[in-house]
Amino acid sequence: MHTRQLGPFHVSPVGLGAMPLSMNDDKAYPSEDDAIATIHAALDAGVTLIDTADIYAPSWDAMGHNERLVGQALRTWGGGTSDVVIATKGGITRGRGESWGRDGSLAYLQGAVEKSLRNLGVETIDLYQYHRPDRWMVYGEVMENLLELQKQGKVRALGISNASVEEIQIAEQVLGEGNLASVQNEFSPRHPGSYGELKHCESRGIAFLPWSPLGGTGGGARAVGERFAVFAELAEQHGVSPQRVVLAWELALSDRLIAIPGARRAASIQDSVQAADLALAEDEVARCSRALGLDA
Repeated sequence: MHTRQLGPFHVSPVGLGAMPLSMNDDKAYPSEDDAIATIHAALDAGVTLIDTADIYAPSWDAMGHNERLVGQALRTWGGGTSDVVIATKGGITRGRGESWGRDGSLAYLQGAVEKSLRNLGVETIDLYQYHRPDRWMVYGEVMENLLELQKQGKVRALGISNASVEEIQIAEQVLGEGNLASVQNEFSPRHPGSYGELKHCESRGIAFLPWSPLGGTGGGARAVGERFAVFAELAEQHGVSPQRVVLAWELALSDRLIAIPGARRAASIQDSVQAADLALAEDEVARCSRALGLDA
């Protein structure tokens, strides 16, 4: 499988978003064995990027659940994992009674990174992403905290999530030229609003990782062909699933885009991975974009 650049790494164009294995809108979770089998299926299919986060868990008192699944899956997979990149996130707090907050302080992030290291069972985190802005803090100061984590050797590459163009620019300025590896924002047919951030990342050579690229875990992904007819029509013409067409369209928008569709079943990620080999014609890509009001 060909690869795309993600900071210092080269990874598969389609990664695995592991969140639905531990947290989703349906609150329906696979067994541990089935969850690990899904991650193994992704690795078997050539996936070399797995995205997780410390808050991905069925409940507040199970923080790190998803990271532990990912770590166990890597340790029990039969193949080599030296080229597999694990991306995790921190900066959102989750406490007793499902109380949610945000904390970008150095003390909190240092503690969160240490927990993520233990959950994943690694000595260094490949890609650590600041999950959501703490609006009580100056964004540049939080970026300084991320940089300190990197200087301490706890993380190799840095990314940000749910960021505006202005925040991307601040991150670049503080982290230094070429040191912002990725931006992870919501982007899908249902939510094309981060298109401007995608194009900005492309112009700056930053990887863009769309979260919920198929429309979410509450049925949006399953119904994407029903909600957006253009993808169903092209799917019929190509003899593939509408989901595969969606991912192929997104990949065609920019060579800096790396899709991370979520999956709860092996069959889902096995289908998604094949989007990397589905070459849509220019007019098909443009047709999809026009249907969503994008000038691409």
